[in-house]
Amino acid sequence: MAYLHRDAIADDLPRIVDIYNFAVATRTCSCDLEPTTVAKRRPSFDQHTPDHRPLWVAEDSDRPGRGAIGYLGFFHFMNERPGYFITADLAIYLHPTYQARGLGSYLLAQAIASSPALGIETLTATIFASNVGSLRLFEKHGFERWGFMPRVARLEGVEKDLVLVGRRLS
Repeated sequence: MAYLHRDAIADDLPRIVDIYNFAVATRTCSCDLEPTTVAKRRPSFDQHTPDHRPLWVAEDSDRPGRGAIGYLGFFHFMNERPGYFITADLAIYLHPTYQARGLGSYLLAQAIASSPALGIETLTATIFASNVGSLRLFEKHGFERWGFMPRVARLEGVEKDLVLVGRRLS
């Protein structure tokens, strides 16, 4: 499969919300307990800018009419304190039919390659310890386990451990 990515636009937001809501329903990669809406997601969407903390959507270049099939967001690390601006926290969400098909690897490789131009020297992500596929994806791209937070989340009575992964780029 061949993929491409671009900066998300407002018209992508409903598809982004759909993809995220698939993840919420699985209870494997989000701490949200209820699906979100376009209206609830808009403030977060509006905080992304192509030149500082972009939000990308991925498309299947063999099926361009399908629209967004996944997305990657660069988020502020540690509550938007300027001293941390050299670090970005990544979030990757994929439509279920595109999971385990190289799309996550494609997006992560693009994020690594694009980060220096965004002034980003370090990338991080927090991943449930039970999400072995995501942990393997980040490790494949040179991320190391930098932290372990036991039982910091509870989803429908199930406690979840969180792993912080990171990669220094420069």
